[in-house]
Amino acid sequence: MRDTVDRQSRAFWLKHLHRWHWISSAISLVVLLLFSVTGFTLNHAGAIEASPRVVRHTATLPPGLMAKLVDPGRRSAPVAPAVAAFVESKTGVRIDGRDGDWSEDEVEVALPRPGGDGWVSIDRETGEVQSETTDRGWLAYANDLHKGRNTGPVWSWFIDVFALACVVFALTGLLLLKLHAGQRRMTWPMVALGFVLPVVIALLFIH
Repeated sequence: MRDTVDRQSRAFWLKHLHRWHWISSAISLVVLLLFSVTGFTLNHAGAIEASPRVVRHTATLPPGLMAKLVDPGRRSAPVAPAVAAFVESKTGVRIDGRDGDWSEDEVEVALPRPGGDGWVSIDRETGEVQSETTDRGWLAYANDLHKGRNTGPVWSWFIDVFALACVVFALTGLLLLKLHAGQRRMTWPMVALGFVLPVVIALLFIH
């Protein structure tokens, strides 16, 4: 009787663990591959050459828009929509809604993004507009996705969900190992090696 109950319990756990294991693996598979590859490229970033592409533009605000560069009364604030529209039309750079750093002489808008960066500067006395954007390529873009650098809140939330899926994947895998360990004698030695090896390397070679 007890053997029957044990088999039923084992069958129950196997069924549900397998279900959650494949669901979590399906959710995390593509991003896990991405993070594995970019983990390698980040670890060897010094050996991988990059050729940044820099684009610069200049323009001058018309007198009618110069009047809209009114001090907003605080150090950080966006420029007027009309000014932002003019800048985009002349430089191709969108600054609408982005906070700029206001000083007596100029407004400077930083444009950080994955795989590159940029800025727009507007002289409040002459109306001169200068912009610069830097594109470091797809590899830098993927590396920045790995780090969550300048990716915004939605990508940050996605990383959290992905991390949770990886935790479920690892824990269900560990429990499945436990259920199958009786038929696989090397299960726990291999698990122990996976735990001990990074600890030993960290203690001996990281200072």
